[in-house]
Amino acid sequence: MENNIQQEERYFFAQKKVKSIKGFYSHLFFYLVINAIITIQIYLRTGSGFWDWENFYTPLFWGIGLLAHGLSVFGQNLFFGQNWEERKIREFMNKEKNKKWE
Repeated sequence: MENNIQQEERYFFAQKKVKSIKGFYSHLFFYLVINAIITIQIYLRTGSGFWDWENFYTPLFWGIGLLAHGLSVFGQNLFFGQNWEERKIREFMNKEKNKKWE
């Protein structure tokens, strides 16, 4: 019974992870397509003034949002590494165990 519950939890977690990865890739796809269209239109309209700062507001700020989305999907252990939380818990437990009670 316990094994079946753990298996269901792992399946639920994996399903949730796949949905978040799929969401990121669809976000990336629309970012690329829409910004390509916008960039082509701006280039055709402006020609020599293409490299003005105002022409890149949308890709820049949307790109920041896309980066945040990517970090939320793929970078969960980016700063703390794998099993960081578990190591910290063991470290605090060892400190408490070695603490002298007066």
